[in-house]
Amino acid sequence: QVQLVESGGGLVQAGGSLRLSCAASRRTISTYAMGWFRRAPGKEREFVAAINWNGGDPRYADVVKGRFTISADAAQNRVYLQMNSLKPEDTAVYYCAAGPFPSVTTSYYAYWGQGTQVTVSS
Repeated sequence: QVQLVESGGGLVQAGGSLRLSCAASRRTISTYAMGWFRRAPGKEREFVAAINWNGGDPRYADVVKGRFTISADAAQNRVYLQMNSLKPEDTAVYYCAAGPFPSVTTSYYAYWGQGTQVTVSS
């Protein structure tokens, strides 16, 4: 069983930055593709970014492209999401997920973390 634990969320002003971290329970990063998703209040969970097991093939949602960067550290078994130039519309619970390939679709991910809240004030 793979366990994922997110951290790094918090309250930040618009234009600020946060770095989310996802710690995996075992040799996950070198086996699975990793993704970040988010769910804003009253909305469905949406794709944010994903990366392949070897740290390659990063993918981003258009709304975060150029502002967010996903990276993976297989030695530390962690995946990160660096978020810059944050906007109030980025406010959501952010989830880390592991799956067979870096898909933009939630159904392809078998394992999910509990999420970390990100709030961006205007």
